[in-house]
Amino acid sequence: MKNNTFEEIGKVISDAERILIFPHVNMDGDALGSSAALCSALRRRGKECYILIEDRIPANLAFLDRGFCTADQNMIKKQDLSICVDCGDPSRFEKRRKKFDQADITVCIDHHGTTAPYCDYNYIDKDAAAAGELIYKLLLAMDTEIDAEIGEAIFAAITTDTGNFQYSNTTAESHLIAAALYEAGTDWGKVSTELYENNRIERILIENTALGTMSTVAGGRGVIAYVTQNMLGETGAVMDETEHVVEKLRSIAGVEIAAFLKETEDGRVKVSLRSKSSADVAVIAAELGGGGHIRAAGCTLSCSLSEAFDLLKGKITDSLS
Repeated sequence: MKNNTFEEIGKVISDAERILIFPHVNMDGDALGSSAALCSALRRRGKECYILIEDRIPANLAFLDRGFCTADQNMIKKQDLSICVDCGDPSRFEKRRKKFDQADITVCIDHHGTTAPYCDYNYIDKDAAAAGELIYKLLLAMDTEIDAEIGEAIFAAITTDTGNFQYSNTTAESHLIAAALYEAGTDWGKVSTELYENNRIERILIENTALGTMSTVAGGRGVIAYVTQNMLGETGAVMDETEHVVEKLRSIAGVEIAAFLKETEDGRVKVSLRSKSSADVAVIAAELGGGGHIRAAGCTLSCSLSEAFDLLKGKITDSLS
């Protein structure tokens, strides 16, 4: 795979007037933060630009949406350019795929190792800690001033995908970009408060309930937990409020692989996988039709929760044997 340069992608963007940005479904801080930073920069260049979404913005990420996001696919009837951010597989924006392909030119900016070139222009770097790092470099290549608003969005992208700079994907460059954002006036304290200290009580309740389902496998080196639709109803929580359960599972001493299973409204099971130091969970995810990074990956299974549990138990045991 050969990437385009940021300069080439920047020129394509500069030549476009109507632009739609596509983060992946079930947005996390990197997907929305990266998209918000890009959207803010492009609007300041006079572009008609929106982030096209299909699901609810998580409460702790709502501060990133400064009028950027819309679920209305006719907000721009015919865009010149579609940009997918933090995802390169169209299955991750399936309900918006037709709209994405409607553009004259498509661009992908992503950091997932399982992403294959899909668009007319691509920049995919599996060594980048977050898509936010790539957006930062793209904006610099476009001679964009990184102001406080853009900086806060990029900082949110990087801090969430690096686990507040704790995960093994964190690099020296991650810290250097964060330092540059501080110099640009980014209020990192405000961003951190919004991201990590702004939880509804329902989130705490559903996390406790989900952690109560925990089972160990492979002699305690693997752990699996789950959440059902009934649990959500009983606690009043929403699914995105279970986002950090899988990290808590991985934090247990002796655990190498953590799996968190989420029962969807349509009866499928979304699987989040994390590894601590040696296992490659992207391999497990790929075997099940998904993808991601070595330490963080996922997939969606069309089976019952109990079947998914047994399947993951086997995969994790095999991976750790």
